[in-house]
Amino acid sequence: MTMTHARHLHLMTVGLVLVVGLFDPAPGTAQSLDVLSPAVRDFVSVSAGHVVIRGAQLIDGTGAPARQDMSIEIRDGRIISVGSVSEVGAPEGAVIIEAADHTVIPGLVMLHEHLFYPSGQARYNTNEISFPPLYLAGGVTTMRTGGSVDTYTDLRVAQHVEEGRIPGPHMDVTGPYLEGPDGFVRAMPQLSTPEQARAHVNFWMDQGATSFKAYNLIDRETLRAAIETAHERGAKVTGHLCSITYREAAELGIDNLEHGFFAATDWVADKQPDQCPRGASQTYLDLDLESPAFTDLVDHLIEHDVAITSTLTVVERRGENRPAPPSGAQDAMLPQLHEQVMARLGRAGTAGQAMLDRYMEMEKAFYDAGGTLVVGTDPTGGGDVVPGYANQRALQILMEMGLTVEQAVEVATKNGAEYLGRHDQIGTVEVGKRADLVLMRGDPGVDPEAFRAMTVVFKDGVGYDSARLFDSVKGWVGVR
Repeated sequence: MTMTHARHLHLMTVGLVLVVGLFDPAPGTAQSLDVLSPAVRDFVSVSAGHVVIRGAQLIDGTGAPARQDMSIEIRDGRIISVGSVSEVGAPEGAVIIEAADHTVIPGLVMLHEHLFYPSGQARYNTNEISFPPLYLAGGVTTMRTGGSVDTYTDLRVAQHVEEGRIPGPHMDVTGPYLEGPDGFVRAMPQLSTPEQARAHVNFWMDQGATSFKAYNLIDRETLRAAIETAHERGAKVTGHLCSITYREAAELGIDNLEHGFFAATDWVADKQPDQCPRGASQTYLDLDLESPAFTDLVDHLIEHDVAITSTLTVVERRGENRPAPPSGAQDAMLPQLHEQVMARLGRAGTAGQAMLDRYMEMEKAFYDAGGTLVVGTDPTGGGDVVPGYANQRALQILMEMGLTVEQAVEVATKNGAEYLGRHDQIGTVEVGKRADLVLMRGDPGVDPEAFRAMTVVFKDGVGYDSARLFDSVKGWVGVR
């Protein structure tokens, strides 16, 4: 096939500059172009149903080495061909995106995201308008909310994304937290008996929740009942724990634990059952990571198939000389909250850096032992974690932790898809899977800043302009 039989899109340094053609994908794709509202179509930069991304570096999400001069052919929202430029060619009628000096990775599958953000005094505002486009702009095509304080809104946002009313990733929505009495956020439930836990899980699954998250103060028997009920109905349970140790949670059947190991209370001396101890941080620094105290726990988690979610973006600020949120993230914040966020940066000092280093060492040790590491951002800490921008940053931190670029991409794509049970559809760049892809300028293996240079985010084969999505959110994070 000669190049004259194909239409072309050229990616320049400013991003995608030309869009040719409009094609309505056939029924059966996850979300076809024809269901998108005019407001969502405003962010679409590649609308053709038959597209070839030509000549890019490909990091396919499997962990395999990056491949050069590769082409990916998309038709009707699916990947139909992956191969060298010569193998894929320029099929007749396809729009060709010339992608030399660019990298393609799978769409990100992030497992600790939220639609709420801190607004002060243990109050969290749901950001139903600003967060969905920010996540999509940052390459996230599928996400799990790692806890909810406004679940009806989260469910409606997920519905509106699927209906094409608003731009955003596919969402796995957790129900309200599985929390015990006296949780620090008033919006959280207070569950103190197995009967309450079962009723809670059943009610919220009936409303559409697809996973659950346990929190600091729940007791073991209440959590056991919640896990058993969720599993009976095909849902998974994760946890940010304190009153329950990681070992105990694994034995209860939990599927996932959040924040690496920094929520673990397994090494606290005189830890009382079902009680959340204070002052656990020093135990991490005192712990010998080659001792059975740590390695036995890692082995126990792996044996029980418990995944660990890395959320180093939300604890990064504890370290010294960490980069500030990028200018776009700062511009996205409500101005009054921006002032507060920036005033808090850089206060941790050397002790905070030691803790950050230890968190990275523990997660890397778990990964090296064969544990399932997934990743998320948790935009609920000090306000410096802004969706989209933070998802890009999460990949950079995984590389700082010691993963190769291929391993970091695998953690952020394939591992998340496998955890959600959707690996047959998403998570890797393979023939037959949904065309959830991210195109970026440069080579993140050489310069991790390339993760900040995303140009087009393909979700179900529809290409969204990353910069346009980011630019649509200025001054609203924290309020809407």
